[in-house]
Amino acid sequence: MKIFLDTANIEQIRQANALGAIEGVTTNPSLLSKEQGDWKKIIRQICKEIDGPVSVEVIATESPAMLAEARDLVKIAPNIVVKVPVTLEGLKTIKELHLRGIETNATLVFSANQALLAAKAGATYVSPFIGRLDDIGQDGMQLVQDLMSIFRNYDLPTQVLAASIRNSSHFFQAALLGADAITIPLGVLFELVRHPLTDSGLAKFLADWAKK
Repeated sequence: MKIFLDTANIEQIRQANALGAIEGVTTNPSLLSKEQGDWKKIIRQICKEIDGPVSVEVIATESPAMLAEARDLVKIAPNIVVKVPVTLEGLKTIKELHLRGIETNATLVFSANQALLAAKAGATYVSPFIGRLDDIGQDGMQLVQDLMSIFRNYDLPTQVLAASIRNSSHFFQAALLGADAITIPLGVLFELVRHPLTDSGLAKFLADWAKK
């Protein structure tokens, strides 16, 4: 399972990169709005920090404007993946970008039907939003399981990228289900490393060594 960091913060990316744990980055308008400075310069810097895919979302809601934005985005760096919401206009955009050889991340996916249509349009990734489904009383991980089954049924090349990840349990379940990729905030990445028995075991080793 590929691990992406869900952030637009350069320092967080550097911290995660130092662990050798991440293979890409996903951003969105909300994340970019939190950072100071020109957003294109921020994206350009992120693409220098990370060799893998960097997802950047279009802001327009109509396909012609989405396509124009996408053309500008891919000029920033060769590892840009254009993030497109799964709407009627978004599906048109994904199809056109696929025909032009531009990788896409179909975002704001909340149903298997949306994901399948995005895959048929040629999306490189589909991003089911796990945490947001959990927030409204649905089982976000069930959607991941459904997508893995459906995509295997038809041998679809589109990758399932589990998104809106809130905790280490989400991470584990996504890995268990065979998700192709997952995007997580830095806090969840750190949570994956921590275990009380590791801490207590290390403390005991150091205490025993101090008695030597």
